[in-house]
Amino acid sequence: MAIVNVTPDSFSDGGERLEPAQAIDDGLRFVSEGADIVDVGGESTRPGSFPTPADEELRRALPVVAGLAAKNIAVSIDTRRASVARACLDAGARIVNDVSALADDPELLALVAGRGVPVVLMHRRGHSEDKYEGPAYRDVVEDVRQFLLQRARTCEAAGVAHDNIVLDPGIGFGKSVAENLALVAGAGRLADAGYPVLVGSSRKGFIGQLTGIKEPRRRDPASVWLAVEAARRGAAIVRVHDVAATRQALAVSAAMR
Repeated sequence: MAIVNVTPDSFSDGGERLEPAQAIDDGLRFVSEGADIVDVGGESTRPGSFPTPADEELRRALPVVAGLAAKNIAVSIDTRRASVARACLDAGARIVNDVSALADDPELLALVAGRGVPVVLMHRRGHSEDKYEGPAYRDVVEDVRQFLLQRARTCEAAGVAHDNIVLDPGIGFGKSVAENLALVAGAGRLADAGYPVLVGSSRKGFIGQLTGIKEPRRRDPASVWLAVEAARRGAAIVRVHDVAATRQALAVSAAMR
């Protein structure tokens, strides 16, 4: 899954794609480099960010979704809002990727169930505006696992097909360095629940804490290694900025196995 943020303030690529044409070109390039899915997001969820108005989020994301879908690209819309998801699904998006696990907007669950589209349910602690602060974890992998399974059961009870649910442990969303590493290592434990697992650790702040590299765009070597490790541990999908390097590394890792 390639990351195409169309925001002015995302932690790594904010401001790079303010023009839809640039975002569409980047999405097409990512597919040429080996991406299977292009994830388009119009709202930053970096720690400390505040909610983007729905109309502004849609203004940013919709032209990019429509442009990529017109090229028969598998597009996911990264949103917490039913209004944004509805318009983007109408424009050709095929997947909804929600950092709130369909909890922030009660209408989004009904929309996903009614449309019969895949959904990514992500775990987070707290909210972006409070920097994802919240109660301490007892066992971060098990705590995250139990939360996501509860959300998956809620989705299935509302009519979302089991095979349309993907679980994302939410690397970086209110977790310490050790907790993020435990979640990557625990991808298989989460996958054992019977749902595909998505891991998105690319360029995250904990990599900077581990390596001393402050600039997110310079964290790609470690990001590639983490993507390979997540796949080796059981992740079915990795969400990345550097598609070409990750695809090469995954191919070599698979051959070694």
